[in-house]
Formats: sequence, structure tokens, C-alpha cells
Amino acid sequence: MSTPELTGTELTEDEAIRAAAQTIMDDGASAPVRGRDPINQPMINNWVEAMGDENPIYVDDAAARAAGHPGVVAPPAMAQVWTMRGLNGVRTADDPLGRATQLFDDAGFTSVVATNCDTVYHRYIRPGEQVSLSAELIEIVGPKNTALGEGWFFTTRNVWSVPDENGVDEVVAEMRFRILKFRPAAKDAAPEPVSSIPDDLDPARLLKPSVSRDTAFFWEGVAAHELRIQRDGEGALRHPPVPATWKPREADGSVPETDYVVASGTGTVYSYVVHRAPKVPGRQLPFVVALVELDEGVRMLGELRGVEPEDVEIGMPVRVTFLDFPARDDAGTPAWTLYAWEPASEGGEA
Repeated sequence: MSTPELTGTELTEDEAIRAAAQTIMDDGASAPVRGRDPINQPMINNWVEAMGDENPIYVDDAAARAAGHPGVVAPPAMAQVWTMRGLNGVRTADDPLGRATQLFDDAGFTSVVATNCDTVYHRYIRPGEQVSLSAELIEIVGPKNTALGEGWFFTTRNVWSVPDENGVDEVVAEMRFRILKFRPAAKDAAPEPVSSIPDDLDPARLLKPSVSRDTAFFWEGVAAHELRIQRDGEGALRHPPVPATWKPREADGSVPETDYVVASGTGTVYSYVVHRAPKVPGRQLPFVVALVELDEGVRMLGELRGVEPEDVEIGMPVRVTFLDFPARDDAGTPAWTLYAWEPASEGGEA
């Protein structure tokens, strides 16, 4: 099954997107796809250990029976685990998430961020049962102007089922998964770098920040050489940022942008580590990672530069510095900025 093409001279881009998305919705649910393996205890063991879930009904038969189950059950939140395609898996042609993603990619909305994931669990599932997944596209909303750029929200509904004793599929879990596909907002001209690229950093290999809807304000601030701290509904400052759930949701159901203050950028070293191994892409070893207590009271991690590891001390005054890296036409990457710490005197001068 192909992704509808955005063709036709009589339709605007928005109308063409809606029409193509409607075709996907009209196709309904995808054919059920069975998980690679039945529900099994080894995978459950790995999952609960990784998640720190100590509920005994997932690993101990006696505890599960005492709780009213016929034996060990799988954590409900593992529903998606059982139908993951694996490292080399390929989406089916009728997969609505893949089709919708391709639709918006073709329209130029190539960036993505997940916004909502609502789940319903109908019953516990048990080792030996075989889970299948079917999905459908149920909603698109847009275009919307967001902090990340102009984009479209779309929602898929996933349904997990297992066959009953008569071979009839029984729904055991459902999930509504909402995604924003967007065109990154045009950025103002990047500020002039305060200095040349440090010799100990290789921008081509450095790990770039992972930006989400909830952290975009912070990284936009870094690009503008501002250290922005989230302010919650009670006026308290917090870092790292979290979804602004204390605010009423937008009409489309999305969480609104958060409030923030611009920090002074000064503080003291609360704790630190000297990283000597393993190697980190784009950085020379050793380097110092410091947890800095800002004057505003929140603590923030970052590299501490401009000081030898043996000279770092708890309580050392520091200030923020910004490292600007140019765009790379050969790699197709835009200009970007990192923040770091550097020593400061008690009076705030370098």
C-alpha cells in the first residue's frame, strides 16, 4: 500500500495534505502483525530489572496466584515491547504511522517530536500468549505554529490483541500516539562567536543536544546566549525542564509553552567528576563535568572548561560560557551552540 502523493494543481498544500491523510484514515486499521516471540519470562525479567519495577506478580508464581492471577503476568506497559520489529525490522506497507510520516516528510515537515501517549490496558497478559498489533490513523490537526516551527499533529491508535481459545482476537491494550511533524522555525542570524572553536573539541563529532517540545525553550535560549530556567505554576524554578502540565491544555490537546526566567549564569561547583574513560566523540580526555548550583538555586550539569582537573574545588565560583559552532554545508547541519562553565572570580570577573 503506497503513501498518497501530494499532487494536483487545484488544491492548496494544506488541502492536499488533508486529502492524502484522509485516504490513510479511510483505509482503516492495518492488518494485524504478530510479535516476533510469545510473551516470555526472560524478557519480563530483563524489563522489570531495567525499569526498577519490583512488583512480585511479574516474576513470582506464588505471589501472582496470591494476587488472584492464574500465574505470573506481564507488566501491562510492556505491550509495545512484544510487537517491536527489532533492529532490522521493516514497517509493513499498510502501517499508518509510516505512511503518515512519509506524507509529511514529502511535504517538507521533516522534523518530529512525540507529544502525547495515552494507553488503556484491558487485562493482564501471560507468558505463552501471542500478541498481535494493528494500527490506524485517526486524526490530523494543523497546520499549527509552534515554538518548534510550523507543523501538523497526527494521532494513531494502536491495538494489541491475543487470540482466545476459539481463535477470536481479544483486545488487551490500546494506545493513542500523537506526533508533531514540523518544519524547523527560521532562526535569526547566529550571534558572532565569542571565540574560535577550542582545539580540544571537534564539532563534526560532538554529540548535539536532543531537543524536544518541552526543552526547546532552553536550547533556543542557549543559541541566544541565555541560560533559561523553567518556572512552574507556583513560581518555583526547576531544571531539567518538564512538561508544563500545570497549564491548561491548548484546544488541540497539546501542552502549552512553559514560563521561564533568564538566569544570571553564575554559581558555584556543587560536585564534579573528571572523565578519563571511555572516549567521548569530539572531546579530548580528560575533561571535567560539573554540577553547578546557580545563584538562582537550581543545579545544572555542564562541562567545566578553562581549568585543570586537579585545580577544581567544591564551591569554586563559575559562570556560564557559550560555544558557537558554525553550520556545515557538507553535512547539511545548521549552526548550533553549547553551554559550558568556566572559572570566575568572587567578583564575577574572569
